Amino acid sequence: MKRSWLTVFLAFTVATLACGGILRWAGQAAMSDAVLAAGTAAAILPAAWWVISALRAGRLGVDAIAVLALAGTLAIGEYLAGALIAVMLASGRMLEEYALRRARRDLTALYERAPRWAYRHAGGAPREVEVSDVRPGDLLLVPAGEMVPVDGTVARCAAVLDESALTGEALPVEYPVGEGVRSGVVNAGPVFDLRATATAEESTYAGVVRLARETEAGSAPVVRLADRFASWFLPATLALAGLAWALSGEPVRAVAVLVVATPCPLLLAAPAAIASGLSRTARHGVVVKGGGALEMLGRARTLVLDKTGTLTRGHPDVVDVVATAGHTPHEVLALAAAVDRMSSHVLAAAIVRAAQDRDVEQLPAGRVREEPGAGTTGDVGGRTIAVGRVAAGSGSAWAAAQRARAALDSAMTVWVSVDGALAGVILLRDEVRPDAARTLRRLRTAGIRRVVMLTGDRAEVAESVAAVLGVDHVLAERTPAQKVAGVREEAERETTVMVGDGINDAPALAAAQVGVAMGARGSAASTQAADVVLTTDRLDRLADAMDVARRTRRIAVQSAGAGIGLSLAAMVVAALGLLPPAAGALLQEAIDVAVILNALRALSPARGTRTRVDAPTDALLHRFEREHVTLRPALNLLREAADALDGPPPRALPLLRNVHDVLIKEILPHEQAEERHLYPALSRVLGDPEATMTMSRAHAEITRLTTRLGRHLDLAGSAGPALDQLDDLRACLYGLHAVLTLHFAQEEEAYFSLAARTE
Repeated sequence: MKRSWLTVFLAFTVATLACGGILRWAGQAAMSDAVLAAGTAAAILPAAWWVISALRAGRLGVDAIAVLALAGTLAIGEYLAGALIAVMLASGRMLEEYALRRARRDLTALYERAPRWAYRHAGGAPREVEVSDVRPGDLLLVPAGEMVPVDGTVARCAAVLDESALTGEALPVEYPVGEGVRSGVVNAGPVFDLRATATAEESTYAGVVRLARETEAGSAPVVRLADRFASWFLPATLALAGLAWALSGEPVRAVAVLVVATPCPLLLAAPAAIASGLSRTARHGVVVKGGGALEMLGRARTLVLDKTGTLTRGHPDVVDVVATAGHTPHEVLALAAAVDRMSSHVLAAAIVRAAQDRDVEQLPAGRVREEPGAGTTGDVGGRTIAVGRVAAGSGSAWAAAQRARAALDSAMTVWVSVDGALAGVILLRDEVRPDAARTLRRLRTAGIRRVVMLTGDRAEVAESVAAVLGVDHVLAERTPAQKVAGVREEAERETTVMVGDGINDAPALAAAQVGVAMGARGSAASTQAADVVLTTDRLDRLADAMDVARRTRRIAVQSAGAGIGLSLAAMVVAALGLLPPAAGALLQEAIDVAVILNALRALSPARGTRTRVDAPTDALLHRFEREHVTLRPALNLLREAADALDGPPPRALPLLRNVHDVLIKEILPHEQAEERHLYPALSRVLGDPEATMTMSRAHAEITRLTTRLGRHLDLAGSAGPALDQLDDLRACLYGLHAVLTLHFAQEEEAYFSLAARTE
């Protein structure tokens, strides 16, 4: 309705200006003045209404200048100038409306595309039902190209989904049967069945829609700053107009001053820029609840982060599998996964996931029994397998050594036994997010000066994570109340951003100037308390949002400053009698258009602190990252071989040869392929041929140590290594383990974190 009314208003003012101009050209001066005066008088009514609306809201805006300018042109007979002001006023409002509508387009699209229908299986065939009728447990059909209507799990056939609406990523993601998917994503592959796990109202996309509806641009401090500028700009304009009239005795000068001050571009630029910034963050999978939060995000100097689920993945991952004599890590993991595949325990899920990632064969298990708190048992290949926190033989010296190692690594232990005898142990740990270190560096570049980790976890665990990531200060073993106190203490020093994902983080999020919730896996309480919600489970989106926030505020202030400066300069020229009202109206229209177009630059992408990766390089990064997953078990073989040197040399020889074969056939080809394909591509992306030099040096060291290990095997012969070889062999194996472990970590942090993520 508002848009159509403004269209009519603009059409009327343009028509009166055009008719008046034609009549003037035809020599009908009196009739021309009458038409132009009518257009001017008609514009006074909406302008006066806008002034009254501003006063009701507690503001005295610059629309008051427009009313005075229109009345002034009528009083002194400058009808052409009045008609130009009327067109300028109408077009300015239309331009502002378009700018805000254009800037909010991405936010509006979020809830306009909300799913309304679903296809529910009933009587052997799918039937169309309203999405509000879907209940948990319903079996739904998701056609190709259709949106997933509710949260659920894939029930038949793997699903290929386009998640760009939620995550900002263009690459489709494949979900196997049994994997959970979120509503709002689009089926980019063949038709599949979905087992609903939530109603439409409880689903992910409904939450995103609610967040989008909460987003407003008008509450930003820079917009309130515009209101404060208007409060002094109005009296300053009136004073200058009065002074020009008093000193010259020419009322036309006063009207000219009012004309070039109408309307103030400051009020148009700030909301347009802030709304543009909100739209831009939405494209990155970040919903910012209002312009105030966006601007505060750009001004933040302290970052407080929860550890679990924010800096770490939030779930345990298998970091090592250690086998006793007579068993192999591969066998231990396969047996544990066979039994745990029937368990719903979080540690069991991690073991099964690790077996899948490492391509461990799936063994059938029978008579599986799960005892809460103890573990799971079952029959695999005629043997009884027990998997749990305590197992037979876990009190041995070997088991004590593994527990000591787990304590040093802050890892959890799951023991695996076969027919009552201990076969091995699986170590699990909540791993640091691969993008965490790079994101923290980007955030420091974006203006963060202090990074604080705030967690309820043990101090030694928190400090080990902080040491890896370069966190400035650690506050560990904190209760929710102590978390709030810690955030408030930081907020008293500097503008503070708090990032968390759990229910216990909600009070701390509310205590910070800007609370950020990891919305993809975070609790509803933390999402509700937060000012910013990351709709995808990626911390680097916060850095993207901060880039947008800083750029948006800079553009808003720049646009407003330039507009007000040009207006003031034009007012001085008009006061000196060098700018007649009609020409001043045209000049002011040009200024308005210029500042709004400049404010809309906030919609465009900016490089910011993100390193852009082209599609071929992104594919290479994903390829070598997948290879890392399959090669990681080989790193454990190195330690196992080194430890075996403490026993009889002949017994260690097969293990040494196996390690050497893995290095020659798997590790070195991987490193050589990186050298030939990945590193040249990264050098182009990073713009520096020396960017990968240190990684290439690591490749050379890996090759050198592998060659050295081969020479030792040649010297050993069939009897195994001699005594004088043992020390150097240990150094070689432990050296390879250390170099490869560090090298993998460096590549994953520095390079693989650049790849497009779909999680």
